[in-house]
Amino acid sequence: MSQDGETMRAYAKAADDYARGFAHSSNTDQEEDHAAFVALLPAGGRILDLGCGPGHWAARFAAEGFSVEATDASREMARHAAAAYGLEVAVGPFEDLVAEARYDGVWANFSLLHAPRRAFPGHLRRIRRALRAHGALSLGMKLGEGEGRDSLGRFYAYYSEAELRDALEQAGFTVLRTRRGNGRGLAGAEETFVVLTGRA
Repeated sequence: MSQDGETMRAYAKAADDYARGFAHSSNTDQEEDHAAFVALLPAGGRILDLGCGPGHWAARFAAEGFSVEATDASREMARHAAAAYGLEVAVGPFEDLVAEARYDGVWANFSLLHAPRRAFPGHLRRIRRALRAHGALSLGMKLGEGEGRDSLGRFYAYYSEAELRDALEQAGFTVLRTRRGNGRGLAGAEETFVVLTGRA
């Protein structure tokens, strides 16, 4: 997640509702994405949950026997992850990712959509560098054009599926799978999203 002040304030205000509701309901809606991602990982592999929110996915990966690290820009979300799942979450922006060949998989589940478009290629390069050879990436984003804020004040960058494919390929990924869907998020609007699964 970015360090955009208005976005951070929106998540601080809505953290309780998000953790109680949308985080857990979206978990069950993404079984296909989860299955495609873990199929690319070695048993017990190391996963980075980049922008983990309240920690539900990181906790699930840990319960499945993976070694998990989690980060988020929101201190409130990190506190939820600690309280609900006993997770230790590193609080900071995407730019804090400086690891090299450390992870077998990076789960960026609707987090990088809060990064400005101009910063997106650099974030993908950081992820690529942090992955081991043939490491997996699951990237969830919202489809659309340009940048803007939702009714809660959160900043979003929107892309077409073709733009995302191109960005991943330019960063050194091979896109193996895409899935489109529609969902109603925390702000209440029905939006179209895409989840891309790729390999470094």
